[in-house]
Amino acid sequence: MNLLIHDLSDEDLKKIIADPEDYTIVSDNDTIRPCVGCFGCWNKDPGRCVVKDGYENMGYLIHHADEVFVVSRYTYGGFSGFVKNVFDRCLAYVLPHFELVNGQSHHKRRYDEDKAFTFIFYGDDLSAEDKEDAKRYVQAVCINIRGHVKEVRFIDSPEEKGVRLTDEETIDKAVFINASMRGNLSNTARLSKEVTKLLNKENETIYLSAYLNKMSELVKQLKDVSTLVLCAPLYVDGLPSQMIRLLETFEKEYEGPSKKIYVLANMGLYESDQLVNLFAAFKKWSDKLGFEYQGGLGIAAGELVGGLMALRSIDQWPLKEVGEGIRQLSEAINYDGKIQDLYTGPIRFPRFLYIAIANSGWQRTGKKNGLKKEDLFRKL
Repeated sequence: MNLLIHDLSDEDLKKIIADPEDYTIVSDNDTIRPCVGCFGCWNKDPGRCVVKDGYENMGYLIHHADEVFVVSRYTYGGFSGFVKNVFDRCLAYVLPHFELVNGQSHHKRRYDEDKAFTFIFYGDDLSAEDKEDAKRYVQAVCINIRGHVKEVRFIDSPEEKGVRLTDEETIDKAVFINASMRGNLSNTARLSKEVTKLLNKENETIYLSAYLNKMSELVKQLKDVSTLVLCAPLYVDGLPSQMIRLLETFEKEYEGPSKKIYVLANMGLYESDQLVNLFAAFKKWSDKLGFEYQGGLGIAAGELVGGLMALRSIDQWPLKEVGEGIRQLSEAINYDGKIQDLYTGPIRFPRFLYIAIANSGWQRTGKKNGLKKEDLFRKL
């Protein structure tokens, strides 16, 4: 049996898939919850998500499918909010442990297989650049979840335009929107606090976890703000689903003045250039809405950086380069300036050592949770 993940109505699905009853289907029933970043699918109940909402067995479903088919609205270089939510909840399909694949760190396979994925994107007048971005994105996704892209197809589907810019005045204020579900305890929060320490502009931090069912309210609340600093961890090679849902709500409902957009991103992988798809998504969204993309800072090895910040100054090794990036981003926000996207991480900290520390750390955490080493590699 093949697995089909989609965000269409039943009626529209039949226009694309002739016999949907031949698939195991994962669709939106309004109960799916975001990945909370707890890693319980790795070190508490290996192979299965600990959030019980009907979508906790995505790793199991992918493993037992002959092939996986994905139908998604094209948004900002990748998936819609719902489809991305499903992929965020697929973390249990791979292991927490790292290994090098084509010169980059990626998660090890939980299952000895190379699953085939077919992607079908639909959208309004998709350009050649849009299609190339989508192909690049799903290629990165499949490398990280250790499958392969069998085919990528595109379907035209005109959609209503919701955003309308006005000439209204804005308040000179920077609002940091933290997309991590771990909120104030996240590395995203630690990093954004380092930026706000250096600001002389009025600023505020909003945790997106408080607005999961109130995205429209948040969009209205942000209408008069001049500057948004979008802060996000990397989830499955792109934006976490809750951030995509916010961007989609802006696109459908926003009416107001333009804004300046900055980005602060982090991830657990070692190579900061793996954040390229996340930055591309924010740029595409800004262009689509007519907002001014001003640049951002991407930080690799986020768990290590976050931990070291509690012990060392950002002016010291191995955080010095991260500290310089934080200063450049802060200065740009203070003076409404533009910077090139900066990609950084702990300097002169060997990759082999980072991977070794991370891999042994997962085993120690599992042991604390009462798991044996072999339990972490459990197959369902």
